[in-house]
Amino acid sequence: MASRLRPAPLPRVTLTPVPDPPYDGEHHGPEPTTQGSLALAPDPLPLVWGPPGSIPDERHLRHLGQALAEILAGRRPPETVSDRLTERAYAELVRAGKMITTGGRPFAGVPRVTQPKEGVVEMCLLVHCGERSHVLALRLERRGVQWLCTDFETA
Repeated sequence: MASRLRPAPLPRVTLTPVPDPPYDGEHHGPEPTTQGSLALAPDPLPLVWGPPGSIPDERHLRHLGQALAEILAGRRPPETVSDRLTERAYAELVRAGKMITTGGRPFAGVPRVTQPKEGVVEMCLLVHCGERSHVLALRLERRGVQWLCTDFETA
């Protein structure tokens, strides 16, 4: 007896929520204007953080951590930080998808920063997600005059 084939159901299409800009608890003047993506920081050279050899300041690191937390929570598209990650780290971020579960917007705490060697910065920060918090760890390396995230981990 031949079985009847049923058509497969169509995939459910939903709208992606509009991502919020990173929040650091302070207002830093006029909001940056962007076209199609969000700015992470109001400074004109977001990847050149200080004189050569200096590490990015806490505010810039926290903005990057906040943006990655929002991406890992599914509240921001990954392409908004593509210029701050190496190709490998960006591909890993896209592959990872939603790894942080939260009922609202995640909030990145103050980063703990170490410099294990010249041109390398490692930081971790607590990501508050309502009832449960997560830890986000990042490794940044200086590439010329830019600091790029080369690796990240969350738990």
